[in-house]
Amino acid sequence: MKPHEASQCCGPIDDLLDAELFKALGEPTRLKLLSCLAKCGRPCSVTELAECCDVDYSVVSRHLGMLERSGVLSASKEGRTVFYNVRYQHLTDAFRSLAKAIETCRPKCGTKKP
Repeated sequence: MKPHEASQCCGPIDDLLDAELFKALGEPTRLKLLSCLAKCGRPCSVTELAECCDVDYSVVSRHLGMLERSGVLSASKEGRTVFYNVRYQHLTDAFRSLAKAIETCRPKCGTKKP
């Protein structure tokens, strides 16, 4: 199948390639925040997470907000403090489903190139 033909048909991969998720994960500071939060294994405040990075508190807050909007994190407010937590199940389900969809697109053994 040619690329133009492939772009015209739908497959599971089309629904699973979430641009917002990849945009959120495509920035080094956000990845560092996600990694720090995942390794903590508990909800953390913006103040706690700001200690992981060499950027201003307000920048950390914006990064965490983007990760929340993309579905990577959940947020809960206690008084004036916002705590962020990794949505582990959501992320693992999303990446497993995407991996399966990519696998179904993979050419079968012995398929010749045009």
